[in-house]
Amino acid sequence: MNTTNQFGKQGWTKDRIKDLSGKTFVITGTTSGTGFEATRILLSKGAKVLMLNRNPKKSEYTMATLKREFGNDIDVLNITMDLAEQDSVKRGAEEVLKSVSQIDALMCNAAIAQVPSQKFTVDGFESQLGVNHYGNFLLQALLYPRIEESNGRIVVVGSMGYNLGIKTIQFDDMNWDKNYNPNSVYSQSKLAQIMCVYELQDRLKNAGKTNVKVYACHPGASRTSLIKTSGSLMTRFVWQLMKLSPFVQSAERGAYPELMCATEPDLDQSGFYGPTGRNYWTGPVGECKLEPHAKDKAVAKKLWEVSEEAIGLKWSI
Repeated sequence: MNTTNQFGKQGWTKDRIKDLSGKTFVITGTTSGTGFEATRILLSKGAKVLMLNRNPKKSEYTMATLKREFGNDIDVLNITMDLAEQDSVKRGAEEVLKSVSQIDALMCNAAIAQVPSQKFTVDGFESQLGVNHYGNFLLQALLYPRIEESNGRIVVVGSMGYNLGIKTIQFDDMNWDKNYNPNSVYSQSKLAQIMCVYELQDRLKNAGKTNVKVYACHPGASRTSLIKTSGSLMTRFVWQLMKLSPFVQSAERGAYPELMCATEPDLDQSGFYGPTGRNYWTGPVGECKLEPHAKDKAVAKKLWEVSEEAIGLKWSI
């Protein structure tokens, strides 16, 4: 655990965000939790926010809620997109490119977690890997050219869960047909997301493209609906009790790491950012220790190639 924080004892807070007028942020999963709070804060600073959500009714309610708070003049737009369906991601990305001329940051916030039994996406991927990794990986690849044109950023919201499963990628059984376990597969999906951040950094550097920045962060333990959305009955029950404890922070605090990665000038890309308190659950936001297996170059390179094959698209770097 870090004993010093580059942002002082209080860590990074939303007060560090300057006026964002003229800036455009694209963020997935904004109808609740950290995604909603991140959207609120970005809008409060004058940014344009393009929300990507799978549920149109919830999206409409979210937009109405935001307009009640900030007024009808806020620059917010929603596009329907389901990370569990590759075709939906492609359609959504196409709409994004038609709707905004610049992307200052793509914030990959949406995820599912602890799916109790093995389920598959329409594309045949295990659901947690399909949504959390392949869906986000495809979205990043499709929007990358616009992000590059904008000298923008990609922010991937991982999880400390990356360190709770096997310490590598299970290439011989990516769908976990033999040993499916909700927590292990969630951990695998988050490890895959994080590994591809640092692999993308290397690929950009090797291509001489230093104008795009890519960051990995985690929200700590935050009061969100993530577990409620996809976890088992017992998991949801335990999490509801946990949310009442001092070991869990607000969703707004959970949004700070991704907001920091999306807006903080000159932030070191090699870091892994989130709450820095005990177990990295809560506490001042800053740089956290990342275990070495998350930057295993050989595994990351193979994962990238496997992922490109899975989505049927090579990044245009």
